[in-house]
Amino acid sequence: MMPVDPDLPSPALREDLRLGETADGRDGEPSWMIQDTVLNRFYRVGWLEFECLVRWEKPPAQICREINEQTSLRPDLDQILDFRRFLEQHELLRPTPEALARLQQRDRRGGWLTWRWWLHHYLFFRIPLLRPQRFLTRIARRLDWLFNPVAAITVVLLSLVGIVLVMQQWDTFTTAVVESFSTEGLVSFALALVVAKTLHELAHALVATRLGLRVAHMGIAFVVLWPMLYTDTGESWKLRSSRQRLAIASAGILCELSLAGLSTLGWALSDPGPLRNALLYLATTSWVLSLALNASPFMRFDGYFILSDLLDFPNLHQRASALARVSIRRTLLGFDDDWPEAFSASHRRMLVAFEFLTWLYRLVLFLGIAVTVYLFFFKLLGVFLFIVEVTWFIMMPVVRELKYWWTQRSRIRPGRKVLFAGIAGGFLLLVALPWRTQIHAEGVARTEQQLRVFVPFPARIQSIHPTGDVRADDTLMVMDEPDIASHMIGSEAGIRGYEARLSGLIADAGGLDQQAATRERLSVQYEEARAARTEIARLILRAPFAGKWMDVDPQWRPGQWINPREPVGVLVDPGRWQVDAYVKQDDVQRLAPDDSARFYPIGQAAPIHGRVIAIDTTRARELAHPMLASRYKGPVSVAADHDTLTPNPPMFHVLVQLDGAPSGLWETRGQLQIDGNRRSLLIEGLEHLYAALIRESGF
Repeated sequence: MMPVDPDLPSPALREDLRLGETADGRDGEPSWMIQDTVLNRFYRVGWLEFECLVRWEKPPAQICREINEQTSLRPDLDQILDFRRFLEQHELLRPTPEALARLQQRDRRGGWLTWRWWLHHYLFFRIPLLRPQRFLTRIARRLDWLFNPVAAITVVLLSLVGIVLVMQQWDTFTTAVVESFSTEGLVSFALALVVAKTLHELAHALVATRLGLRVAHMGIAFVVLWPMLYTDTGESWKLRSSRQRLAIASAGILCELSLAGLSTLGWALSDPGPLRNALLYLATTSWVLSLALNASPFMRFDGYFILSDLLDFPNLHQRASALARVSIRRTLLGFDDDWPEAFSASHRRMLVAFEFLTWLYRLVLFLGIAVTVYLFFFKLLGVFLFIVEVTWFIMMPVVRELKYWWTQRSRIRPGRKVLFAGIAGGFLLLVALPWRTQIHAEGVARTEQQLRVFVPFPARIQSIHPTGDVRADDTLMVMDEPDIASHMIGSEAGIRGYEARLSGLIADAGGLDQQAATRERLSVQYEEARAARTEIARLILRAPFAGKWMDVDPQWRPGQWINPREPVGVLVDPGRWQVDAYVKQDDVQRLAPDDSARFYPIGQAAPIHGRVIAIDTTRARELAHPMLASRYKGPVSVAADHDTLTPNPPMFHVLVQLDGAPSGLWETRGQLQIDGNRRSLLIEGLEHLYAALIRESGF
């Protein structure tokens, strides 16, 4: 901007501007409002600015002298020039030829063909649809009966009755809400949202009309392509009473709460059917939006304007943000910047804390919007819009502040420079050096040798070994099967008969012809007896290795039949333990055999050390232990559309040999920390980002 000669008159004010007196400031200072009738914008100014406007046709130096001579104010010339720059910045002065040339040049550079124009209008744009003043004036007269204490008390009482009745049917209400989450239900919720928001904006407009204000227009605003109804009630700052401004700001929330309360009562009194479903959608939509969204003071929704009116503190966000930035600069950098406004220390701390909460709220909100944009659009556009959201709303304000720090770096105290250099160097070392080695995994520890014992076929218990230590080849269980035993006895009796008959045929000279047939039958009996003995031998279960015999049902008794599908018990070797671990696809490349590992069983703080002995080269098709699956409350997500427990996202099976044993003698779930190849956080983050771009772009 070109330097201003304080001895030359300033450009004249625009003729379409209006200046009106408004409510006094918090300190009692008189205030005025400048109305831009073309853009319907309002600018609140104080006593000094009013005195400047009264003398505006004169040069700035003369204005400064006259105010010092004729009033109790003592401004300096810089304050007068700052006010002139404010008017020029907001285009409230008649444009000079030089200013017109600058505007024409800016229009040629910044038309709708530029990316900046499209980016700004993608983030926010408004479409006025109605100029509703005549309609509002007519309907406001007919709805006078709503704006009296009797109607308000009646609505509150009916809403309380509805809440009490719903609490008595709470299970039915929650079940209906859960069942409404379907395609048809989401469409109904959208329709209910349109009804609720239409009444919300109409309430703002009606209250403003009743207070004598003009509602310029109503329409739809798009915030990150999300449609929202809006009402232009900018003239509310004409009102001198903060209570009247508060009435306009709170009208929308009060209307939605009334709609929610009456819909809740209607749902409780209605029979099942379409009417009850419609009331459910209206009630839930109005309650959630009114309490969770509109009441928030951290965005420029109704809650923000309500808080501003309650505190009589216009432009709360901008003023608190300026205070917070100066507070950061003074605290972290040691700057001696003047405070933007004079407040008490406690008042200033409250405003700074409010702004920090606002920044945190918006960070979470904008990240949520970015994720929604990413999920809503197709992959490549979703990635692009995600980057735009994060850059525009999160990165750019941070970069602007850091840029100011850099331009003012000569003002930073030497001690602070050393401190910041140390912090920056430590951060770079933290993210750039390859120090990160630990790989986290979920797994189940089990004995290296374990055997679930089953009977080969239905049988009757004769004896069973009690739980405890066993040696190799010890008998674990003896059973019998009457049919097999009877068949073996019959086969043995047949063998004896055929052998006696064969002896008689040998002594008989005429029996040579029958010897061959008898020997064949005797051979069949031998095979049947051998098969029966083999089956009976299978009914004696022996320990294949020494270990611990456990998990035997104490209610089993001799003579009781047992099903082959039911396990008899478990034999484990408690001396050697292994862990079946599952590692993410991105981490498996950093593992190698003999890497050290630590296993933390659930409920134990002390780890059990071990080493990696095997790594699968293909991803696991199914979890070996159901206790790990999210379907059974485990930590590993599995695909929802399969009967098998397939990890999703893909994971790889890693086998770890433990040096010790957990406190129990059976399978136990836990977490693993494996020392893999060193990796820097910076390289790892860049690889993740590159992989995500390639994966989600559809290449």
